[in-house]
Amino acid sequence: MSNTPHDLYEDFPEKTDAIHALKASNAHFARLVDEYHAVNRAVHRAETRVDVLSSEHETELRQTRMRLKDDIWRMLAA
Repeated sequence: MSNTPHDLYEDFPEKTDAIHALKASNAHFARLVDEYHAVNRAVHRAETRVDVLSSEHETELRQTRMRLKDDIWRMLAA
């Protein structure tokens, strides 16, 4: 799995420095980013059928990923 779709650094390339800075200075932001990456990996593994999940669970993971990404974006935009 060399390239995970929806990577924050690919989705927000202009915010790479801000992501690094906030991760270092804001524990809540760092936790959101870590959780986002974990959920994103789980979604990618489900989409590529490395892990077989029910469609309901896969949908829940996608919704969680979207919520986390929205929260991260709000913090980056502030």
